[in-house]
Amino acid sequence: MRIVLISTPIGYLGSGKGGGVELTLNSLVSGLLSLGHLVEVIAPKNSKLYKGNEKAKLHLVEGEDQISWQHQNYNSSVSIPDNSLLAGMLEKGLDVAKKADILLNMSYDWLPIWMTLNVDIPIAHIISMGSESSVISNLISKVYSKYPYNFAFHSKIQADDYSFIRKPTIIGNGFKMDNYTFQDTVNGPLAWVGRVAPEKGLEDAVFVANELGEKLNVWGVVEDETYASKIEKSFPQGIINWMGFLSTNELQKELGKCRVLINTPKWNEAYGNVIVEALACGVPVVAYRRGGPGEIIKHGQTGYLTDPDDKKKLLSYVEIIGNIERKNCRKWVEKNASTDIFAIKVVNWLNKIMKEYK
Repeated sequence: MRIVLISTPIGYLGSGKGGGVELTLNSLVSGLLSLGHLVEVIAPKNSKLYKGNEKAKLHLVEGEDQISWQHQNYNSSVSIPDNSLLAGMLEKGLDVAKKADILLNMSYDWLPIWMTLNVDIPIAHIISMGSESSVISNLISKVYSKYPYNFAFHSKIQADDYSFIRKPTIIGNGFKMDNYTFQDTVNGPLAWVGRVAPEKGLEDAVFVANELGEKLNVWGVVEDETYASKIEKSFPQGIINWMGFLSTNELQKELGKCRVLINTPKWNEAYGNVIVEALACGVPVVAYRRGGPGEIIKHGQTGYLTDPDDKKKLLSYVEIIGNIERKNCRKWVEKNASTDIFAIKVVNWLNKIMKEYK
């Protein structure tokens, strides 16, 4: 199969601005290549694919970044800037896809979904968020009524945000196991990984660290400087170790040394890539039962789940994290979330879509 992927227009691949989509795209490319498929990727200028994905042809497009729907109101209207990167990527993708089997869109935005109804080329969509926009959700509903197979979701909890989807396609996500080194470290520091923005709930993890009298290692792009500063001022100085954004290879080396990953989303995470990355290194996770993490973490086996926003329960589980066998964390990822397993799910889904167009 020849597959053309459209990346996120939020930031170039390798910038960290694209959040989980960057890792998901690279994992999928790796899995598809290993299965013998031909892959081309449409991405913003300066993008780079992970090492090992060089066989995929990369088409770079210039233009103005799109504003993430995470940072807009649910009832905001669609905004397409002049010299739109998203429009340019879609235009290039449709052109390349003329000689391909299918176009796979990984950007959560209105324009590519709307195009599904207006071109003959099959367009599949991996939806990377819950329902964050009224106009997008309404459009998905409209397209779904004609093309019921064209949407896939990372988790059942995420898909449930779209009540009109009767039988959602759940594809999970994939991780290249060779990229993650298992470390059997039981006395390491506390970890938190993610974009530093209000919807990620960093302050609750800092609360836990403060209660324990420990430092918290924080990895990720500081997307909201005001939010980060507010957290710093709310707790004793020096409790947060700002570690910055690291590549997957560098992050897993440091993350693997930690005894626990604390995950504190304030919104429904579609999946929870950083959770699986931690598990792949052998690091158990304590998280709120909100969104995808509620499906990934096996309570009492690979970590612990608490009711959303229950900081004291979060703390109590961090205190007993040593009860988790770290090897079980790694085994879960190997069995459920490798790149090949992910790619096979995606290929089966794409084949279903292509039959709609025959």
